[in-house]
Amino acid sequence: MSRSTNAPASRERRRGRLELAKGFYGGRSKRFRTATEAVDHAKRYATVHRKLRKRDYRSLWIVRINAAVRALDFTYSRFIEGLNKAGIALNRKILADLAVNDPAAFEDLVKKAKAALA
Repeated sequence: MSRSTNAPASRERRRGRLELAKGFYGGRSKRFRTATEAVDHAKRYATVHRKLRKRDYRSLWIVRINAAVRALDFTYSRFIEGLNKAGIALNRKILADLAVNDPAAFEDLVKKAKAALA
């Protein structure tokens, strides 16, 4: 009986892996073993960085809110405390958007937070 190699499936598996490595530099996109290692590495980091991206955005929003609040002679922590006491439930993404795109509305929120703390 002749030897069976399962060549179509092996070729398809290799082709798919090299397709995932497209755009990588040098042998990382040409050689199967190197490409496999590079793709595995990239997939591991893609998973981790999806989580980190959420953290990065939250810190960006906090920085923007803090800058806008300090321009109005207040601090970020006191502002958040004032919003909580006033019963205003807006997340940091919305607050940062207001601070950048609608300064008048944001200033009203700061006034309400100050009033709630007084």
